[in-house]
Amino acid sequence: MRIERLRSSLLGGAVALALGGSLIMTATPAAAADLAPKTTTSSSAITGMWAWGNPIDPAVDARGEGDPEFAPKALAAFASAHKLKTVYLSVPWAADEGPFSSWLKAAITALHKAGVKTVAALGGDPAWADQPDLAATWTRSALAAAPFDAIQFDVEPWVGAEESELPGIADKLGALYDAATAVAGPVPVGADLPWWLAAKQSPAGGTLFDALLPHLDSVAIVAFVDHARGDDGILALAGPAARAASAAAVPFSVGVETDTPEVAGGPSATFGDDSASLLESETAIVRSTFSKLPGYGGVTVEHLLSWQKLIAQ
Repeated sequence: MRIERLRSSLLGGAVALALGGSLIMTATPAAAADLAPKTTTSSSAITGMWAWGNPIDPAVDARGEGDPEFAPKALAAFASAHKLKTVYLSVPWAADEGPFSSWLKAAITALHKAGVKTVAALGGDPAWADQPDLAATWTRSALAAAPFDAIQFDVEPWVGAEESELPGIADKLGALYDAATAVAGPVPVGADLPWWLAAKQSPAGGTLFDALLPHLDSVAIVAFVDHARGDDGILALAGPAARAASAAAVPFSVGVETDTPEVAGGPSATFGDDSASLLESETAIVRSTFSKLPGYGGVTVEHLLSWQKLIAQ
């Protein structure tokens, strides 16, 4: 299922981040001038996407969503047209039971033929942070259902949490990732993490973002903003996390949003009320800066259906 994502409210040169009305965090992002872009290329900076949904008829299986856009041929055609290299494909609980395995296997095959290098099983539930064995069980069934190239977690237990709870939450996430890694074997485990974790100090030293990197094989840095430059832009917000991931030799991408402002948490948090051309031009600026960092893997778009709607406008 799709997990509701963290939404941010951006105010001037500082960022006030409200989590469920409980946690307020203020951070001064790195100066955008320090990340000034120097080069651009004509090809798209977007290399991946989150794909929340499936084509399974809900009359056949209650987990089905009946989205034709997720049929293997449709997925492959879109990925090929946009030269995607990574697709995070949502996987339900107990995917090795019922009709999902056949679809997932066909989708992975089609996406690989379309040039996608990494098809990751995407899933997450906030409850998994307290019960890492559930994350391990989901991982085991996902890999039994289809030959995924990777596992990708979108677990957001900080929504509604107090700031004092964040170190404990980070510890729980580390345990979750380790539990999944133990059953995934050689299959790499990655996660979506918000940029602001790199502005939160860990009691053990460094930041909470730093503390989670040793538990992961890759990270998607979530920086849902509709502009690259400025003190409240993608470059400034995601910069510390990007540099930390690069320094730790953990491959990373930068995530942007294309859903509606109502879902995203406001017009400044998404390209959904802008245009596909603005999405391309702003992410090109992101690439021209972060591509200088070892481990940079491109920009990842949230999510398939809303991105398609934006393109169709």
